[in-house]
This record gives sequence, structure tokens and C-alpha cells, in this order.
Amino acid sequence: MKPKPLVAGLLLTGLALAAALALAPRFSRPEALTGYVEGEPLYLAAPVAGSVEQVFVRRGDRVAAGQPLFVVDPAQLRAQRDQAEAEVAAAAAQAQDARKGQRAVELAVFDANIAAAEARAREAEAALARVRPLVEKAIYAPARLDDALAAHRAAQAQLAAARRQREAAALGAREDQVRAADQRVRQAGAGLAAADARLADIAPTAPAAARVEEVFFQTGEWAPANQPILALLPDDRIKVRFFVPARDLAAYRVGETVRFACDGCPAGLTAKIAFVSPRPEFTPPVIYSREARDRLVYMVEALPSARLNPGQPVDVTPLRARP
Repeated sequence: MKPKPLVAGLLLTGLALAAALALAPRFSRPEALTGYVEGEPLYLAAPVAGSVEQVFVRRGDRVAAGQPLFVVDPAQLRAQRDQAEAEVAAAAAQAQDARKGQRAVELAVFDANIAAAEARAREAEAALARVRPLVEKAIYAPARLDDALAAHRAAQAQLAAARRQREAAALGAREDQVRAADQRVRQAGAGLAAADARLADIAPTAPAAARVEEVFFQTGEWAPANQPILALLPDDRIKVRFFVPARDLAAYRVGETVRFACDGCPAGLTAKIAFVSPRPEFTPPVIYSREARDRLVYMVEALPSARLNPGQPVDVTPLRARP
């Protein structure tokens, strides 16, 4: 009997068990769900081609909501905007003029016509006063009185017409013409708003707090239309993606809160579920094991203050395991 090989085997088995127990806390988290951090960047571009006049940010910068990002050559669109503004001013002036009526010099012409009509009316009235008693005395024929009456009525009608023309000239344009002038003002205003929008499109601002992920064009370079000039990663577009077994899916609903942990992260991190896929997958597209995680490295150029880096592996505490 040779007990030495048996003793050696027992020693090797003991060493293996000791190693497994020592590595188990490090490499084994059977209660955790595998996941990683995912980011959805925003790609900002200009709708027109042009030279990049200025880029206000660099890769890795933190930007606040409303902060300017870049400007593409605005000369052409600025000229269109100035033209639209001039059209608005012209339409407004025409609408205002339509309400004013004719000018004072033009109204003076109508006043002169009224004065002439009044003179003719006085002359016709005087002639009628002379003819009437002579006809009554049979000195003039009755036809002479008829002529004087007709001339007097005609003079009065001409005077009334001259006065109405003066009143109409002071009123301004007709109501329909005024409404048409107002609609032209609105049309010109819409053109100005469109020009302002196009001008803003070539000088966008950050839609939300974000980090600049990439700058594709620098100052002086020619950027084609609709070609991304830079990419942003907003804070609200970073999410934790993890995978749940089908048997536990009922516990995960939109709005529920889960806890997760990651290497180098502070303790007590949580995330709120925003989406549960309606379709199953056989395996996750990316698998980070504990063994593989220890060999992962990240190139860090600028650390965000309280954010996670997309691609970083995480361990999510299952909802069923929460106390």
C-alpha cells in the first residue's frame, strides 16, 4: 500500500477548495443580473451646407441646456431673414395706410370741390328767387321757373355728392381691403418666423445637459447639409440595460426601481425601469462575466461628475431578492 499519492490528492483537493472559496466572493454573484450602461447620443447637424464658422465646445466638455454649440456660415440665411423682416415692415405700413384714408393734400382737393358746389348751389338758389316772382306776375313763362327749379336741384345734388366724396376719402380703404392688408402682414410674419427658424438651425444650442461625445468638423471645415457636426450624450439618455429570466419577468414593470452596482461606483445606486421588451432573446447581445470584467480597461479623457460611462458593466439586484 502506497499512501503518498492519496495524501497528495487530498492536499490538492483541499487547495482547490480553498482557492474556490477565496475566489467565490470575488468572481461569483449568483444573485446579480448581468447588465451594462447604454447611451443614446444625439447627432446635431445643419440643414444647409456651409463652412463651419465656429465650434464652441470640445470633445468631453459638459454643456448645459441652451448652451451654444456651433455656427455654420450664416450669411445667406441672414440675408433671407433680413428680406423677410423688410417684407413684414412693408406689409404693416400698407395695412396702416389702408386705415388712414387719403392725405391732407388730396383731401384739400375734395374741400375745393365742395366749395365750388356750394357756390353753384347759391347761384342757383338766387336765380330761382329772381325768377319765381316774375313767373307769378306772368312776366316770365312758367317754363322759365321749371328751368330755375331744375338748376337749383342739380346744384344741391352736386353739393351733396361733393360732401360724400370728401367723407369717403377720409374713411380710408374698404373693410375688405383692410382685412386683406392684415392678412398680408400675417403672411409676411410667417415668412419671418420661418427665416428665424432656419437661422437658428445653423446655430443650435444644447437641448439638455449633456456631454460632448465627438466633434466631427472643426472651424473652417466645409460641412455638407444634414451631416452631423457633433454628437451629444444627454444625461437623460443614459440607461442601465440588463437581462431578466423569463420566469421573473412579471416582477419588472415600468416605474419600478431596481438597485445596481458597478466597479468604482458609489454604493446605493438605483434606476427606474422605463421599458420592458415585449420580445424574448436567447442570450444578451453582450455578456460581461466577473472574470472578463477584471480584464476590461477604459480610456478616460474627462470624468463626468456623477454619471456612468456607457459600456460599463453593472450588477443589478433582482427585484425578487430585495428585502
